Amino acid sequence: MNPARLFKCLGDDTRLTLTLLIRREGELCVCEMTHCLQESQPKVSRHLAQLRTCGLLNDRREGQWVYYRIAETLSDWVDEALMAAEKGQGERLAGLQARLAGMGNRPERRLAMC
Repeated sequence: MNPARLFKCLGDDTRLTLTLLIRREGELCVCEMTHCLQESQPKVSRHLAQLRTCGLLNDRREGQWVYYRIAETLSDWVDEALMAAEKGQGERLAGLQARLAGMGNRPERRLAMC
């Protein structure tokens, strides 16, 4: 991935936030992200599809749920850029993680919210 493509992919606040939140959490379901960001499912899914196309995210299906995680094949410089962005968004991400924590743990989280 070249730098221009990375920064274009992350140039939208929603895509950047989704990427950083997934990076912190390891893996998130679409319904967890829609609840956390208080955004519609179509909007979140559209941004996730763009991030997957860019090569930043991988997904996996488990029944009707789709889970996203950071791609394992990212270059070190991409990981360093994400780490720097995460530091700059630390307070906001902590608030979003608190909202996720309020959902409970899986599988209860899926039953209640998804």
